[in-house]
Amino acid sequence: MNESHNQRGDVPELSAEEIQARVLHRDGLMLVIDKPAGLPVHRGPKGGANLETSFDALRFGLPRPPVLAHRLDRDTSGCLVLGRHRKATASLGLLFKHGRVSKTYWAVVEGGPAEDEGTIDMPLGRLNAERGWWQKPDPEGQSAVTNWRVLGRGDGVTWLALEPVTGRTHQLRVHCAASGWPIVGDNIYGTGPRFGEPSLHLHAREIVVPLSKNKPPVRVVAPAPPHLHERLKACGWNGE
Repeated sequence: MNESHNQRGDVPELSAEEIQARVLHRDGLMLVIDKPAGLPVHRGPKGGANLETSFDALRFGLPRPPVLAHRLDRDTSGCLVLGRHRKATASLGLLFKHGRVSKTYWAVVEGGPAEDEGTIDMPLGRLNAERGWWQKPDPEGQSAVTNWRVLGRGDGVTWLALEPVTGRTHQLRVHCAASGWPIVGDNIYGTGPRFGEPSLHLHAREIVVPLSKNKPPVRVVAPAPPHLHERLKACGWNGE
């Protein structure tokens, strides 16, 4: 048993070769990597495996490792943007802050909406102080808006494209659950188990970053991870 695995089913840290193999895009300003599910981006208060530890392998000749430009939940896979130097990271931070980066997530949800597309406009607030990051629908909370459309339907599950207009913590997970179709494997807001399968079926599929004024935006797509394949296929996914 690998020591960096624990009962939460965490993924071990990536070797230099493993994280380099996950680079989806690289230019002078930024990298986009395909984050594996189950690995937190940051070192937590208790330590443990995380993605940042491996960033030194992503310098590609620059003096410093790249820096996170935004976050993804530990259990979410897919497109994660890193700034390669201070100025680039600052520019990326502003683009994310002002909603200029467009993101599309793939999710498989339990049940599913009756319609084929729509918008969820539902403010979110903290569930309580003890639970830190956990959120709940809260009319007095911060505004949170998600556009969604159905990509396919299966037996008891639906494959959705989710586009967060705002970037609140756990926004997509809470919005889906509060709409009556929680994300498969969501062990906070849905019916997912604490350990084992199914794990969270949420994947940052595509990101579009308008970083250079005189070049078209960079568009990056992350392949669907293995733990989504079975249910995506049940919804008519063709493997692309």
